[in-house]
Amino acid sequence: MVAATGVTALVVPLSVALSAGSASAASCTTSTGPYQKQVEKFLGLRVDGRQSAADCTAIRAFQTKHLIKPNIGYAGPVTWGVMSLMLKQKPVLAAKNPNAAGKCPTNKGRIACVDLTLQISWIQDGRTLKYGPVPVRTGRNGAETRTGAKKIYLRKLNHWSTIYKVWMPYTQFFDGGIAFHQVDKSMYAPPGSGGCVNMRKADAQKYWSMLKKGDDVYVYGRKPGT
Repeated sequence: MVAATGVTALVVPLSVALSAGSASAASCTTSTGPYQKQVEKFLGLRVDGRQSAADCTAIRAFQTKHLIKPNIGYAGPVTWGVMSLMLKQKPVLAAKNPNAAGKCPTNKGRIACVDLTLQISWIQDGRTLKYGPVPVRTGRNGAETRTGAKKIYLRKLNHWSTIYKVWMPYTQFFDGGIAFHQVDKSMYAPPGSGGCVNMRKADAQKYWSMLKKGDDVYVYGRKPGT
C-alpha cells in the first residue's frame, strides 16, 4: 500500500477513440464530450458546448499536465472529475481554514490532518493552523487510504518501495505501509496512489521538518471515485 503508480483509462465512446487515430499520442479528437461546456468554462474558453481545435488543444494540455489518459482532448468524466475537485478545493485552500467543521481533533496538540473528500492535508496544533492546507493524492479505488486516528511510527528520509520499485523521499509511515511522502507528479493524476498520501516536494519537506515519530495523524472522509 505504498507509493503511487499508474493512471486509469478514460472511458470514451469507440467512435471517439477511432477519431483520435490509432493510439497516436499526437492525435486530437473532434468529438464533443459530455462535459464540454463545464470544461470550456473551467479553462476560460468560449462556452458553446461544441468541440473546436482550440478547445481540444487546451483540454489536451490540461490532460497532459495531470496525466489523464488518453490525452486526446475529450471532455469526459475523468477530466471533469479532476476539474470539479479543483473547484471544490479552491475556496478551502484560499480561506486557510481547513478545519472549519471541526472534523480533525483539536485536543491532541500537533496533528497532521487528511481530508480524503477534498484531497487536502494540513498540520495544526490544537486549534492553530501551522501549515497548509495543501493538495494531496490518496489511495485509489481498491487501495483506499484508511481512515481514523493514527500515529507516525517510522520516518525514512528516502525509503525504497519493494512493492513499486521506486524511491519515496521524506517518508513518514503512520498506518501499516501507508505514509506521507513526495512524488514527482501532479496531485490530480488519476486514479490515485496505492494507499499513501502523496505530496509535492515542498510540502513533503515541510511535513518532514514539522513532524516527528509519535505525532498524531487523523484521516477522514472519502476520496471521490472510491
